[in-house]
Amino acid sequence: MAYGYITKLNEKVERRHVRYNNRYGIAIAADIYTPKHLKEDQLLPAIIIGAPYGSTKEQAAAVYANKFAQLGFITLAFDQVYMGESAGEPRHVASPDLYAESFSAAVDYLGTKAAHVNREQISVIGISGGAGFAISAAAVDTRIKSVVTISLYDMTDIREMANLAPEQLFQLKDQLSRQRWDDFKNGQPDYHPSFPETPYDSIDDLPNQDNLTNEWLRFYALKRGFHPNARGTATTTSNLAMLEFSAMDYIKEISPRPILFVYGDKAHSRSYSERAYYLADQPKQKLVIENCEHIDLYDNMEKIPVEQIAKFIKDSFNK
Repeated sequence: MAYGYITKLNEKVERRHVRYNNRYGIAIAADIYTPKHLKEDQLLPAIIIGAPYGSTKEQAAAVYANKFAQLGFITLAFDQVYMGESAGEPRHVASPDLYAESFSAAVDYLGTKAAHVNREQISVIGISGGAGFAISAAAVDTRIKSVVTISLYDMTDIREMANLAPEQLFQLKDQLSRQRWDDFKNGQPDYHPSFPETPYDSIDDLPNQDNLTNEWLRFYALKRGFHPNARGTATTTSNLAMLEFSAMDYIKEISPRPILFVYGDKAHSRSYSERAYYLADQPKQKLVIENCEHIDLYDNMEKIPVEQIAKFIKDSFNK
């Protein structure tokens, strides 16, 4: 059985697949969503959608790209390098530097190759783990006029994520460092997928795991959010790259461009949004969604504050 996009394309929107290179020459696969029946010389604002860590453009990113195109934006959803249909070998390697670069590469493409884009009105929406890399990109790329984070996860903050004591942190680094010897000897990096090759039929079929794992499985391991190119996580030694990079180091330098932090009141990840909000300079806003967990903001249109996000982005272009 073939699995594609987790959301149906709106009849008023066109979707076109494109490929372009980042500044390292690695090809990025992306989808551009455009409102139908535009005039030949009509220019629209654009939004780049950064998918969750380990996810693809056909999942949560497609939900956002499809919806915001209906509201008069040109939207671009992309697969991270080494992921999905983008290039890069070996597969599933994660690099925070390259992941941030992917947002700027999308700006490159939209500002030079894409039709109907107002290159002076480009914003980014980063979802979950993609949001941290969106912040990192916007801190240095002034062409990005505003940032919206959705259920922010800072994948570079492994120390906080795992709540490691100093001796535990050393043990982790030592384990990962020694894994490099094994990877080199084996000719390929160690990789352990988090999600199955095919989805479970119902929530009752999911394996009995801890609450956090179950939350991920309720999206990625069911037909709700499953895609065969999104098996979860990255190669084992990718965490070494995350340990030597901090996505939030220069968040203050996004100012005077605005940031909107959107997260659920019941999200296990809310501390990441609250910390980032604290670190950011004005102008900044936060929008806390009631009775909402982390994955609700991946695809639940009753919880995603679409109109508020659209207004925030449009207002940012008028400053």
